[in-house]
Order: sequence, then structure tokens, then C-alpha cells
Amino acid sequence: MNTTSRRHGALFGMFIGDALAMPVHWYYDRSALRRDYGVVDAYLSPRNPHPDSILYRSSWRPVRPELDIRHEQARYWGTAGVHYHQFLAAGENTLNMKLARQLLLLLERDTSYDASRWLAVMIEFLTSAGTHKDTYLEEYLRHFFDNLGRGIEPERCGRSDEKHIGGFTQLLPLYCGLAHPDEKLLLNHLALTHGGQLMRTWGSLLVRILNEIMAGSSVSSALAETVPDDAPCSPKRLHGLSRFADEQVVGRHFSTACYVDDAVPAALYLASRYEDDPRQALIANTMCGGDNCGRGVVIGALLGARHGIEAWPASWRNGLLEPPPLLT
Repeated sequence: MNTTSRRHGALFGMFIGDALAMPVHWYYDRSALRRDYGVVDAYLSPRNPHPDSILYRSSWRPVRPELDIRHEQARYWGTAGVHYHQFLAAGENTLNMKLARQLLLLLERDTSYDASRWLAVMIEFLTSAGTHKDTYLEEYLRHFFDNLGRGIEPERCGRSDEKHIGGFTQLLPLYCGLAHPDEKLLLNHLALTHGGQLMRTWGSLLVRILNEIMAGSSVSSALAETVPDDAPCSPKRLHGLSRFADEQVVGRHFSTACYVDDAVPAALYLASRYEDDPRQALIANTMCGGDNCGRGVVIGALLGARHGIEAWPASWRNGLLEPPPLLT
């Protein structure tokens, strides 16, 4: 299998992993998840109320009116039970992956990466009303636009203490969008929105794992080559956890939340456990709840790179409302 096929498989895997999990994103009560949606093995539309939504206690106002990024969705913040993605359709991606698609489209147009051009595209997309229908804006976006409103240069508006797996929805698409991905460039791109040592450490590991898989290694072999023996996601430890149910591993051993120190090991666990069954990997991840969208992007990238585009059922590939552009 050539590298182009692996890149295309990874791109589709990221978008599929996010879209599949979208309706049950940030469900922490897994009995409620099953009650409301059953086993999620196809794209579904989200429904209100969301029993675990904390949007009712979230608030944000733009520093300057022209930097408003909530637009018509602002009215739903501060209200109990509101689903984070209430207006998205089955097969539609969350805002993080909509931004990833904008990045890929920029690479398709320009054929090269430039940080300032990307930030201009991101700012224009988010400050323009009607570009998307997602209700929730993650903390990193609010922080970025707070700083931008205070007159800070866009390249310096990102957080310097980030720790959320959602940051890799920027790093991984760029990896697949570049013919010759460079780790330093990728980590600098990540730092535009998700700075800090935690993000650099885990981002560097994901880049090295992907390098191994793109060269033909299995996920298990890639982990053995790149992960230290004393790490929480070492192959030995992940193999030892395979005797437990997924809901125990991702829930007790590793938190289902979005913080990278647990979220990345959880994603690596599911990717290695279901290495030969990518479809089941994303279903299992979705049913574990929590930040399943963030984990799904990582799992989809790794298993798509491992198996190519045929890793994913045709119904999933064709059901994406806005599939990724497949850069050559």
C-alpha cells in the first residue's frame, strides 16, 4: 500500500470518527447514552435534551463586536439540557473538524502551508455568520479570540497551557495534508491554538507513531518502537488491559474526559485492541462516551493509515456530509 492511500485512509478515518461520535459527544453517563441512542454504528442526528450538557454554565462575550464567533448560537448558552451539536445533521462533523476541512482546502488551493494564511482563514471562517451550525465553541477558540480582541498578534493568541485532545484535530489533518510532514512544523502549527509542553509531548508521540504506520508498521509495532516501557500507554500495559471490558479501560483505567494524559492513552488502547477491526474500534470508542469525538479523530487517523481507505465501510465514507478533500 502506498503512502497516498494511507493518507487518504487516515483523513477519512478522522472525519468518520468525529461524525460517528458527534450525537453522543460528551455523554458521561453511558446508560443514558444507550437509552437515548442505542448502539451507535451509523450516523445519527443529535437530540435535545443532552443529560450531561454543561453548556448551561458556560458563557462568553467577544472583546470586540466584530470578533463575535457565537453568532446566532449565543442564545443557547446558559440553558440547561442543550446538546452541544444540536443543529448538526447525521454524518456532519463538529466545528473542530470543520476547521480541519478548511485547513485541508487551503492546502489544496495553495499547495503549501503558511501559518499566517491559515490563521486568516480560521478567523474569517469563525467571524462570518452562517459558516456552520455548531452550538459549542471549545475553550481554545474563546481564549484565542479574547487575545485577538486585545490586539495580540494572531500567531501569539493561542493558549500556552493547553491539555485537550481536541488540539490534534489540527495537527493530524495537517500531517496527512503534507507530502513530507515535518515534526517541527506540525508542533508549531499545533501551538497556534494548543500550546504547552503537554501538547508538544503527546503531539510528538502521535507524529512518530504515524511515521511508523505510514512506513508499513502495524499499530502494535509502531507503539513498541515509539512508546517508552514506563509510559501509561506502553504496549505491555495496553496488552495487560485487554482482559477488561472497554468501558472499564476507558472509564476507570483512563478517564473518558478530554485531557490528553488520559485521552491519548485511551485512544491508543482502542486503536491497538481493534487494530484489525477499524469499524469496531470507532463503534467501541463512540460507546465509551466522554470526549469520543476527540479520541475518534486519533483512532481514525491511526487505523486509516494502517489499512487505507478501505478500512472504512462505504456507508460511512459516503455518508459524510462534507468529506475531506483528498490531497495527492
